Amino acid sequence: MVLELLHGWNISSLEGILSSMEDNHVGWGNVALTAVPAVVWGSTYAVTQSWLPPDRPLFAATVRALPVGLLMLLWLRRLPKGDWWWRSLVLGSLNIGLFYALLFIAAYRLPSGLGATLVATAPMVTMVVARLLLGQRPARISVAAGLVGLVGVGLLVLRNGLDKPLDPVGLAAGLLAVVLSSVGFVLTRRWTPTEDVVTMTSWQLVAGGLVLLPIGLVAEGAPPALDLPAVGALLYLGLVGSGVAYVLWFRGLALLGPTSASIIGLVNPVVGVLLGVALLGEHFGPVHLVAMVLVVGSVLVAQEPVRARIARLRVRASDRTGLPVSCS
Repeated sequence: MVLELLHGWNISSLEGILSSMEDNHVGWGNVALTAVPAVVWGSTYAVTQSWLPPDRPLFAATVRALPVGLLMLLWLRRLPKGDWWWRSLVLGSLNIGLFYALLFIAAYRLPSGLGATLVATAPMVTMVVARLLLGQRPARISVAAGLVGLVGVGLLVLRNGLDKPLDPVGLAAGLLAVVLSSVGFVLTRRWTPTEDVVTMTSWQLVAGGLVLLPIGLVAEGAPPALDLPAVGALLYLGLVGSGVAYVLWFRGLALLGPTSASIIGLVNPVVGVLLGVALLGEHFGPVHLVAMVLVVGSVLVAQEPVRARIARLRVRASDRTGLPVSCS
């Protein structure tokens, strides 16, 4: 049934939807579409805690990546060519396979607040990696926005204290997950794709899922029994949380660049906290509200429409005062 529905679509149709808002190359429509994955990924914690089998993170990660990747590949019927065989394996491992595995190790060993704060360092790490691999010098306003967003996330997730003792293995896993995914995002931008974003996403999901599969079988054994809510949660995480989300995320990386896209990712813990309050009855207070304002403000300021407007205001001020202005 699913394949029949997919068969009624073609790549040009889906690409038309994804590019329908691209007339303004870096406009708010593209920013909003790039924020969709972060919103979806922010729901992962609540969905996992509410409906998935406990203590099976690698199983959940594998099922989240591999089935939807294979389904997309079966629909598209396009395999990598030439260098894209090994490039897909590298990108799939960095962006999905190894990232998922390390992130779940950190989640099980670290306090939830510290784990989320480590993930929030991704914009700063991505700026460094983009500087090294692409030669891109981040604008000072982007650096400031990343730092303010990190402070906001820190306030947001550490408000309720540290609920687990600090574990050096978990800390190393969390930091390595951020570094590897940042390298993957920058390489995604650096390597000129030979195919559309949907095809590229399917290759990475399959590669990442195949990397995860043997690790999960060795570490966790056979798959657990699933009830109907768990099946529904896995379908949501796979089809929406991996398939749709990564297509939009990789599209955002191509249009906005790794720095702006990674800062948009800071809305992930904001959504996680809101869903935790709504679904899990978690506490919400004035500090959380202030933290959310800092995070959302940093995300907006880091985007090119705002940076361009600030630059225009600086130019007007310079024209009035006769003083030079720096737009970096």
